[in-house]
Amino acid sequence: MRDLDISEVAKRSGVPASTLRYYEERGLIAAIGRRGLRRLFDPGVLERLDLIALGRAAGFPLDDIVPMVRPDAAPHIDRAKLLDKADELDRMIRRLGMLRDGLRHAAACPEPDQLQCPKFRRILRINARRRTA
Repeated sequence: MRDLDISEVAKRSGVPASTLRYYEERGLIAAIGRRGLRRLFDPGVLERLDLIALGRAAGFPLDDIVPMVRPDAAPHIDRAKLLDKADELDRMIRRLGMLRDGLRHAAACPEPDQLQCPKFRRILRINARRRTA
């Protein structure tokens, strides 16, 4: 596959050219040259952008992604960080599940005022404790 200019990378990856330039500035990707004023990238940049997108979707900040996908080396994904992030996502999923269930209960609660509902009040207390923790 031939080298891709920045507009081709943007089109194929769905990542705006401005973001590609920002990623290059941050050291996540690297242009291999220029065609006129346009940056050129190796086709492998598309897979690297997929890795970056996956990291972002999982909630990794760019500062954590940079050492994993440096453009001057093969990707090095820190397995310990992946496990830590998976544990964090598990906690978030449990918290969001409880919140979802509480909202559904409040919407269907037969009490005239949700604040009179013992179950809803318990959900409020649990949420307050998490917020202060």
